[in-house]
Amino acid sequence: MAIVIHIYYTGQRQNAKKFAQEMVSSGLVDQIRREEGNLGYRYFFPADDEETVLLIDRWADQSALDAHHASPMMERIAALREKYDLHMRVERHLSDESGIPPADQRFIKA
Repeated sequence: MAIVIHIYYTGQRQNAKKFAQEMVSSGLVDQIRREEGNLGYRYFFPADDEETVLLIDRWADQSALDAHHASPMMERIAALREKYDLHMRVERHLSDESGIPPADQRFIKA
């Protein structure tokens, strides 16, 4: 069962977007994506909130996430969060391996 983390980064003067851009341009995002057990690491920008960025971070299991949290990259990420004075709201989800129920599939266009 995969672990999916939603992190909402919020700042002022579009600092959350600048943070995400620096995470990408510095190569940190690519390093995280190459970590064992990482299943996805992508930033999204809400259409109705220019001061927030959503990170969807997916891990194979808790041990992979723990290894990521223990890595030296976390210090660099924390320093960037401080640089851009960001606040965070975090949601943690466990993936449902059973898939999408048939009653819900009629609302999905593949």
